[in-house]
Amino acid sequence: MDNWLPTLTTATPTEGFELAIKLSRMAIKSTQPDAAVRDRLRPDYAEDADSLIAVSQVVATNFATIAAANDHWRGSR
Repeated sequence: MDNWLPTLTTATPTEGFELAIKLSRMAIKSTQPDAAVRDRLRPDYAEDADSLIAVSQVVATNFATIAAANDHWRGSR
């Protein structure tokens, strides 16, 4: 995998949230590198409330990490 994550620094909380989503998606891609398998499984979890809540928790954890790395956006400017 190339260096797709050179920094956790973002200019805004919105950019930080987008990065949190990307981190979460990359974790899935690393865990299950076969795109066909991911595509086949997607309908199973797309309509499962527990799976969707779990995804939200992972994104929230990643966002908290990014927020801390950005000193919570330097005092919200």
